[in-house]
Amino acid sequence: MFTGIVEEVGAVQSPAPRLRVKCSQVLNGTREGASIAVNGVCLTATAIDPDGFSSDVSPETLARTNLGALREGAPVNLERPAAVGDRLNGHIVQGHVDGVAEVASLDSLPDGNWWLKVRVPREMNRYLVHKGSVTVDGVSLTVAALEDRVLSVAIIPHTYRNTIVHTYRPGARVNIEVDVVAKYVEKLLAERG
Repeated sequence: MFTGIVEEVGAVQSPAPRLRVKCSQVLNGTREGASIAVNGVCLTATAIDPDGFSSDVSPETLARTNLGALREGAPVNLERPAAVGDRLNGHIVQGHVDGVAEVASLDSLPDGNWWLKVRVPREMNRYLVHKGSVTVDGVSLTVAALEDRVLSVAIIPHTYRNTIVHTYRPGARVNIEVDVVAKYVEKLLAERG
């Protein structure tokens, strides 16, 4: 389980399916077989050395995320899993990406803030609610507005500087994980008829 609070921005050294990421901070306390979220995707670190880690990326993950489009040098958001007893600073994030969305715009606001608009696939729209939680490339965010399948979120200066959000351009593909509670509620209600 993750929280959507990015710890470090790493760099792709070799692309998937044998993804290699250069990093340092997320290696602290991490051993082979541990999970690391890469752009919000829970991956298993299959090899670790002082300069980074490697992970095997399955065909299912490549089909549902933006990891297959990453090339050498691409920046990626990284987070280690939450430890029992840690504060949950973001929201409960599984690292099980629901799909890929498209950046519509990233506009500057006063005081170094930003307004990010993302076009989400139709099937994800029902899980998004105003002031609910959503994860974009592993970043825990609050839904500020929803209109015609366009999700809008406010980006504070800290998040803009310390994640890959500052690299977004219109048309960029981003990983989306909706709040898992919404999916469970939908299933329970459907089973009750």
